[in-house]
Amino acid sequence: MKKLKELMPYIIIVVVVLLVRSFIVTPGLVNGSSMEPTLHNNELVLINKIGLNKGIDRYDIVVVKYENSTIIKRVIGLPYETVEYINDILYIDGEIVNTKVDFEYTKDFKLTAGKNEYIVLGDNRNISKDSRIIGPVKESDIIGKVDLVLFPFSKFGKVK
Repeated sequence: MKKLKELMPYIIIVVVVLLVRSFIVTPGLVNGSSMEPTLHNNELVLINKIGLNKGIDRYDIVVVKYENSTIIKRVIGLPYETVEYINDILYIDGEIVNTKVDFEYTKDFKLTAGKNEYIVLGDNRNISKDSRIIGPVKESDIIGKVDLVLFPFSKFGKVK
């Protein structure tokens, strides 16, 4: 009994850390250059899981479960929206969108998201495996938002 009492603070710390990582925030590593220039290969980022409770907005950067891994992409289309890119112009539901995301060198495409689905694209569209290839992603496959670059320290700060 005395042994358990001595171990209790450590057990509590482990439980708290596991709960925080499971439900609130967790670190993640950027793998590849599909989100350049926003995020770079091997950058350590903070994935905000609880931020999903506030909803997913256009231009949020999200982490998506895909096959046996995860991908980091930017949300462009929301549920039930049709996203088209024609002759260097982005349309959402037929309306021209003045985007803060650079679409230069993007091939024309048209995608429609269904109920609880999102259209996600990498910022480096020439090499990105995103909704143009895998289709819209289900909300249930989005595990969190990327809010912060943790490392390298020279890049530490909020993700835009």
